[in-house]
Amino acid sequence: MAIEVPFWRSIAVYRVASLVYAAVLMAQQRGYEHPVAGWLVIGVMALWTAGATYAYSVPALRRWPLLVLDLLVTMVCLLATPYVQGSLLGAAGTMPVPATWVAGPVLAWAVHGGRLAGAAAAALVSACDLWLVRTPGESVVINGVVLLFMAGVVVGHVARLAKQAEERMQRAVEMEAAQRERDRLARDIHDSVLQVLALVQRRGRQIGGEAAELGRLAGAQEAALRQLIAHRPAAPEGATDLRSLLLRHGSPEVTVSTPATPLILPAETARGAAAAVKAALDNVRTHCGPSARAWVLAESGEGTVTVSIRDDGPGIPDGRLDEARADGRLGVAESIRGRVAEFGGQVSIISVPGQGTEVEITLPS
Repeated sequence: MAIEVPFWRSIAVYRVASLVYAAVLMAQQRGYEHPVAGWLVIGVMALWTAGATYAYSVPALRRWPLLVLDLLVTMVCLLATPYVQGSLLGAAGTMPVPATWVAGPVLAWAVHGGRLAGAAAAALVSACDLWLVRTPGESVVINGVVLLFMAGVVVGHVARLAKQAEERMQRAVEMEAAQRERDRLARDIHDSVLQVLALVQRRGRQIGGEAAELGRLAGAQEAALRQLIAHRPAAPEGATDLRSLLLRHGSPEVTVSTPATPLILPAETARGAAAAVKAALDNVRTHCGPSARAWVLAESGEGTVTVSIRDDGPGIPDGRLDEARADGRLGVAESIRGRVAEFGGQVSIISVPGQGTEVEITLPS
């Protein structure tokens, strides 16, 4: 991610600065009984600083093998302290050669893996430091361990927040680009396809006969296409606005009414509810004829979403649904009741002979 680049550059600057500090301490030869060994350690630190700075600048190399190797090299340099300090090991005022340089891999782990990775790297480095000194009560050592842990956790937390902010920004940019493309397509479709469908619908009704049926189908597709290209805010991830699924059923014979605000449901629940509505509308066309009118009304209640489908057909005679179930025709039982029951919803059917039928679907929101 591009947001990580400033972090890696800062770590590289820190490595160089801490390397210079270690060289200054070694030049003073305070607390180092074997300075030759100390300069060898600084040479290794310098080589690894150059190599790690280049490796971390290449995104393809910025992986766990490099991070593990970084930590191992740092721990080896730290464990070389007894050979550099000799009998002065643990004496007051003495510091290991890579005393500040050891924070480099901790910061790298934190940037790459977050708080937990930074804390894990700090724990490993601190364990080596405590083992070398063997005086855990010394305040300098304890302070160094605490600072190392704080650096790993805080930098890891900040890096993770920065990554999340970058991801959200990227999604916002993609959504904006998709919306611009959607608006462009909507204009093109409105100027071409929708006008043709409207013309076919109008001329089909005027001609009559089979052309009237063709006009009816063209009108249905025009209404569905208008709803498809209409602007609606995107639902959260894993959820769907039920309105967008219901409005697709709109046509000259089917009127769909929804609230102005989104009806957000889990994606599976919304799709199941839309499928049940489609099954109910299919029943209207099958049993009431293609010219029958139907109304779909969706509304939200206290923790529920209710969708009702009403038609102006002849209604369902008493006992017809039981007869259909006994005959093995399970359209209402499975396509509507079964689907809705899977998501904890309920279905009620009210039908009065000569006054149409109303199917009411209630879903938990």
